[in-house]
Amino acid sequence: MATKTASVSVRVPEELADRVSALADALDRPKSWVVEQALAAYVEHETWFADEVHKGLAEADAGDFADGATVQAVRTKWGA
Repeated sequence: MATKTASVSVRVPEELADRVSALADALDRPKSWVVEQALAAYVEHETWFADEVHKGLAEADAGDFADGATVQAVRTKWGA
């Protein structure tokens, strides 16, 4: 079964559009494929990042912090 698709219209700087075209040519792929791959990677990363921020905030709200000795041990370990 084919995946449903939707059109998305965006405006980008001309230089970026030119780079997308050049990459599509180099990869012998349509520009839409290059944009889809880039958008999927961006959305995946930003979703992961937002999830990690929310987890960190929940830990902070719960008072789950490293104590001073733990922080100093990590700093010492890594030479800071």
